Amino acid sequence: MPFLPGAEPFRHEGGEVGVLVCHGFTGSPQSVRPWADYLAERGLTVSLPLLPGHGTRWQDMAVTGWEDWYAEVDRELHRLREKCSSVFVCGLSMGGALTLRLAAKHGDAVSGIVLVNPANKVHGLAAKALPVVRHLIPTTAGIADDIAKPGGREIGYDRVPLHAAYSFRRGLQRLDSELPQVTQPLLLMHSPEDHVVPPADSARILARVSSRDVTERLLENSYHVATLDHDAPSIFEHTYAFIERLSVGSREAASRG
Repeated sequence: MPFLPGAEPFRHEGGEVGVLVCHGFTGSPQSVRPWADYLAERGLTVSLPLLPGHGTRWQDMAVTGWEDWYAEVDRELHRLREKCSSVFVCGLSMGGALTLRLAAKHGDAVSGIVLVNPANKVHGLAAKALPVVRHLIPTTAGIADDIAKPGGREIGYDRVPLHAAYSFRRGLQRLDSELPQVTQPLLLMHSPEDHVVPPADSARILARVSSRDVTERLLENSYHVATLDHDAPSIFEHTYAFIERLSVGSREAASRG
């Protein structure tokens, strides 16, 4: 099955600092590719995988779920760890949720995490009906393209497979109980006006993680897909500054040791 335009995975071989970038639910690498490109241009080793079932057609996604998506980013983290001295993980929306699970499961193997409008819950009354409705109705309307910037476009599905949505919901429920295991330095950037993931999700995450080095930034001029929106340059700059700060600190600590 051919990829949608721009949905191809991306890898860049750079220096000893690695970055794993994770895209969102029903989206593709296209939504975060400028983020990955910015970091690659600054000499970092970057991996941006395509999550299973994404980037082709919604029918392919209907037969995948949370564990498939997590397994893909887990494999990429291991690959980066084999070649890099430190690895950071970044994610948008569901990609932020996958980032948090990697941090919870892998401890010191993840040097820091960057989240943009991370998901913590599938919202709405319909979410509670997913266990039953998914057997009756295959899809619902898509969630792509929540962008304030005129002309901004996200390459994603125009339908949401409900079997996949149900798996996503269950995965988020499990992740919520794992959030206290997240101890890494954390940069969280979120939009006050987001029509897909409300700010309450970011607040919940910040309240439950155990990280002590935490920075929160508001994306005042962007909607959900902020990595393609007005605040994208700020996201990229703050991400690189966060990684550089922690990488320099690690090198200085190693030299003192």
